[in-house]
Formats: sequence, structure tokens, C-alpha cells
Amino acid sequence: MVWHRLCCTLAARHLVIAEIDARDHPLFFAAWLLTLAGMLGQVTTGDAFNIFVFLEISSLSGYALVAMGAGRDRRALPAAFNYLILGTVGATFYVIGLGLLYMLTGTLNLADLSVRLAEIENLRPAYVALAFIALGLFLKMALFPLHLWLAPAYSHAPSAVTALMAATATKVSVYVLIRILFGVFGFEFPYMTQAVGGLLLTLGLLGAFVGTFAAIVETDLKRLFAQSSIAQLGYMAIGLGIMTSAGIAASFIHLFNHALMKGALFLALGAIAAQTTHVSLHTIKGAGRQIPMTMTAILLGGLALIGVPLTAGFISKLYLIRALIDSGLWAVAALTFVSSALALVYVWKIVEHAWLTERPENAPVLTETPGQWAPAWILVLATIGFGIYAGPLVEAAFGAAQVFGPDIIQATQTIEGLQIIEGLEGQE
Repeated sequence: MVWHRLCCTLAARHLVIAEIDARDHPLFFAAWLLTLAGMLGQVTTGDAFNIFVFLEISSLSGYALVAMGAGRDRRALPAAFNYLILGTVGATFYVIGLGLLYMLTGTLNLADLSVRLAEIENLRPAYVALAFIALGLFLKMALFPLHLWLAPAYSHAPSAVTALMAATATKVSVYVLIRILFGVFGFEFPYMTQAVGGLLLTLGLLGAFVGTFAAIVETDLKRLFAQSSIAQLGYMAIGLGIMTSAGIAASFIHLFNHALMKGALFLALGAIAAQTTHVSLHTIKGAGRQIPMTMTAILLGGLALIGVPLTAGFISKLYLIRALIDSGLWAVAALTFVSSALALVYVWKIVEHAWLTERPENAPVLTETPGQWAPAWILVLATIGFGIYAGPLVEAAFGAAQVFGPDIIQATQTIEGLQIIEGLEGQE
């Protein structure tokens, strides 16, 4: 996450100058910093109400950032309004759930909540609280079918904003969901494994296919990769739905890796968007020869989304499918593999237009400078680096998962080069 924010900051200058009116620059950077502060607050606080406060700080400033795309694309205004309405609904559901929890326990401290919930005999209000909180966070993380705000917001926002939000905003909501589900309610909470786990598996799998098919039919590249984010968030939900430490660890790994992949993709698209008003498949016809560094960054980011070996996406999918198989969910594992492989279709469309098609004579000449493609390439190299040597990331993910998980699962080998971890030892 720190790498991504650094790269967004490096890229922000030329993207902001190209896409946002000069008079709005102070407001833009103020909202940018508020968004970062809100997201950092969500992942560091230990109080459920403070999570709500920081959630709204990041959301309100995020709505303003999306609306600033209206200087080039008037569709940014309805996209921001739609994001505002659905985001407010999600926050309302979350705070209603908090009210019920406070009524039951008299505290909103996350550590105290987990202890006091275990002492309550009548858990019916807690079921309702869990439903409200989960629904609110599903909206915030754009989990299918509550994802309709995501594609318009990502595709019409300024490119720097899209890169920031795609890699961090929804991921923070996933992390908060993990803390609430497993840190507060826990695996022993009634119906957690059967009802909540089954719901996450179902919605995650549906989201994986819906997002992938929506990306396949798209021609606008920002919207294409926004739709693919719905699929990637579905994979994170599948990992959580497994209800094991291995599943949580797989979600953590994919959360981190997807931030790198999608950040690289949207920063590279931003380098093109700064020169054109619309980044589509038609725009990039023959662009592989005009702007090779930028288009290669997009290609490598796309390969990571598929899960090609030597990329971070491969590590994510490997651990996710392994966790599914270890839990006996063979059918879900097979469908997850199929949906991931289908991403090859929309990545191939980009390859075909960028390298296998001649550039039209009347098309504008695209240029690139190191200042434009370097931030994206930093994330691309990180994506490849964590695909080749993922040992520290895997160990950190399993260490974090052990805090929440019902079993102690640890990696027995580190990943070096192509030597993938072969087994995980489970201890009761």
C-alpha cells in the first residue's frame, strides 16, 4: 500500500495538471490528503465507531475527487452522485449495526466487543447487527451485486484518483470486514461458517464471473479494468468465505497483490488519458509501437490479473485455489480457475489492438516520457518481484490470518524463484 501511494504521488503532478483545472488544485490535494488520512485511520483504530468516522472522512473526500473529473468529462458528476448515494446507504447500514452492538454490549471497542458478545445469551439482535454491518461493508467494497457505483466512478474520475481508489479504497473496506467478521464475531459465532461463509462464497463467485464477462464486452479501457476489479474483489470474498486461516491468508495476499496490479494499470492508462479525452480500444490501435513502455506496463499488469506464473497474481490464485481444495470445495476451485482464465480474453483484446493492428492515419500521435511511465513501472516491477519471491508476503499474510483464524496454519517453505510452497502444517 505504501508503494502504491508513493507511485500515485509521483504520477499525480502531470496527471493533475493535464486533467484538473488549475483553480481546483488546492481543493484536489486537500481532498487527496483527507482520503489518505481516512483510509489510514480505518486500518489503525481499534474502535468500531472510529472506523465509521474515518470511513466517512475518506468517502466524502472521495466523492469530491471523483466529481473533479467533470472538467474533462461531465459524466463524472452523476458518477460521483451515484457513488455518494450508495456510499451513504452503506455507511447508514454500518452505523445501524454499531448501534445494535452498543445496545447489547455497552462498548464499541473491537477487543471488548469480541469478549462481551461471547457472554450474551440472546444473540438475535447480534445477528441483525452482523447483517447490517456486513451489508454496509459489502456496499463499500463493491461486492456483487452491490457494485454498480464502482465502474462509473472509476471510469470518469481523474486518472490519479482512479489509481488511488482502485488500489486502496475498496481494499480498506475488505480489511475492515475481516476485522469485524473474524476479530469481533469470530468463527464460533452461530451461523458464521454456514450462512456467512456460504454467502461470501456465492457472491464472490458470481462477482468473479459477472466482472470478467462485463470486462470482456467493454471497449473503454478504464471501465474495462474497473469491471475486472469487481471480479478481483470477488476472489477476496471467496477467500473469506472458506472460513479458514488459509482462506483469510489468500485474501490478504490477493488484496496486496491486486493493489499493485491495478495501481500499475490505471497509472499507465493515466499516461494515455493525459493526451486524449477517451482511452478506448480504438485509441490504442498500434500504440504498442508509439508508446512501448506504457503499453508493456498495461500488458504485464493484465497478465498478472490472469494469474500468469512469475507475477504476483499467480501467487494469489495459487493460494486461493489451494485453500479451496484443502477445504474440499473442488467445484468452487474449478470455477475460480475458469473465471480467472477468462481474463485472458480481455487482455488479448488489448494485445490485438496495441500490437497487431496498424495505427489509423488520422489518429493522434501518442508520446511518453520517463516521468509518465516510471510510476507504473515501479508497481509492475513490484508485481513481478512478488511473483518470483513472495516468501515475506506469504509469511506476513499467514501471520495476520493466524490472529483471526480458528486454526494455526503456517507456511513451511518460502517461495524462491519458481519453488512454490508445497504444504501448510495445521495445528489445533
